[in-house]
Amino acid sequence: MNAVSGDLAFLPLGGTGEIGMNLSVYRCDDALLAVDCGLGFAGHDNPEVDVMVPDPAWLADRRDRLVGLVITHAHEDHIGAVVHLWRQFRCKVYATPFAAAVLTRKLAEAGLLNEVPLVVTQPRARFTLGPFDLQYLPVAHSIPESQALVLRTRHGTVLHTGDWKLDPDPLIGPRTDEDAFAKLGEEGVLAMVCDSTNAMVEGHSGSEADVRRNLAALIRGMTGRVAVTGFASNVARIESIALAGRAAGRQVSLFGRSLRNIEAAARECGYLKSIPAFVPEDEAGYLPDDEILLICTGSQGEPRSAMTKIAEDTHPNIALGEGDTVIYSSRRIPGNEKAIQRVQDGLARRGCRVMTDDDHMVHVSGHPARDELKRLYALVKPRYAVPVHGEWRHMQEHGALARDCGAIPFLIEDGDMLRLSGNRPEVVEGVPTGRLAIDGDRLLPIDGALLAARRRMMFNGMVVASLAVDAQGRVLGEPQISAPGLFEVGDADPVLIAAEFRRTIADLPAALKREDDQLREAARSALRKAVGKRLRKRPMVEVHLLRI
Repeated sequence: MNAVSGDLAFLPLGGTGEIGMNLSVYRCDDALLAVDCGLGFAGHDNPEVDVMVPDPAWLADRRDRLVGLVITHAHEDHIGAVVHLWRQFRCKVYATPFAAAVLTRKLAEAGLLNEVPLVVTQPRARFTLGPFDLQYLPVAHSIPESQALVLRTRHGTVLHTGDWKLDPDPLIGPRTDEDAFAKLGEEGVLAMVCDSTNAMVEGHSGSEADVRRNLAALIRGMTGRVAVTGFASNVARIESIALAGRAAGRQVSLFGRSLRNIEAAARECGYLKSIPAFVPEDEAGYLPDDEILLICTGSQGEPRSAMTKIAEDTHPNIALGEGDTVIYSSRRIPGNEKAIQRVQDGLARRGCRVMTDDDHMVHVSGHPARDELKRLYALVKPRYAVPVHGEWRHMQEHGALARDCGAIPFLIEDGDMLRLSGNRPEVVEGVPTGRLAIDGDRLLPIDGALLAARRRMMFNGMVVASLAVDAQGRVLGEPQISAPGLFEVGDADPVLIAAEFRRTIADLPAALKREDDQLREAARSALRKAVGKRLRKRPMVEVHLLRI
């Protein structure tokens, strides 16, 4: 069966077999629906790249069949790539008020605000896009207005959970609507496409209310300046930290642009009503140490974040030192461990006490642990389970749990087209997928020549020679060698390389030296050999040829 004769299929283009970069596609008959469009961080495997997005080429080639892009919530790994990829889709974007407020600010910064048709859709809304009868179901998560998405089609019903948890007291927003999920289960669910992030974690993920109580108790007894860093998007956590600061007699200030953007979106949507205006960043440093609490970006060791600047003592408005305390109200995202440790070491070196979730109850995850997964399977009773949002080991554990709960699991990766309709799900085709690096305003293939050259330069360096020749190819003056990062100032090696390079050029055949392209290529080869002899490395080489 194919799309022409009609089917229902699920295709992840990002976020399956990896953390982040969530971009899912559902195909019903001849129509396509995109769910979420997120980015991811490169980590140690790609040191030349900061942020990546999924390659949208397959979907972009079929955008005439794309009925819309639906956003489940406003986390960067679900919404952050919209501004980078939307021009390839040019479809309507559907989001709840908070996600729309966050996205509006991103679109404005990118100059897309008047171009992207953004449709604000209320939580719990039911709406139709092509052959898809869609319904939002509220779920608790670490950001307001997170929604699971129900897709009813003529082939059956699919539940796309997005990110979720079962929090008895999420503080901001409603609890996960278990009654609605139970009713959906009674209605009949063909497949559940479900979050796997914490599928290896036993028990329950914990409650935001517990974190609020613990933060208040910790901060109440502290002296000196106190700084708390966490995920900027966790509005309930921001509220908890601010309330803890006020209860301890401290004024509260936000440090970091992403925090200020989230605050603005939250207040616009009616959240943080009990929290007075925060102290401006440039005024916080003038308050007595025991009367200020900072909420900072940088829990993952991001190089330009407020916490990193504070650790390096380069922040223009605030400094921390002996007698001050920093609380990491967050978890370590895999791949960020070294960056986080570097910042924490810098803080400790300055005399700060650093507290983390390893030794204090200052964070709970926004994703379901195993007991919560079991509860959702008991409510929804899906025939099939499709683990997503995790690396392969997470999805494998999730699949085994789903089987124990009575569902038949299907483990797929990005690019696998899983047909859900018919007698039994099966992967019917593989589509091209990949990752693109965000490089300023450009999107570059991770495995492309440009980033490969950048990787090589990072590890082996680059040598540039400037060579002036006359019409016959005779070298005029001395070649100039530039090799930043390879030689110390005053080293003799560049002079010796230049001399050997000049001799090699002089010995080239006269006919070759009269042709620019041939001379330039021969000069590169000569430079490569001269450098290799001195450095025992193979840096990139480039020759600037000037014929006079």
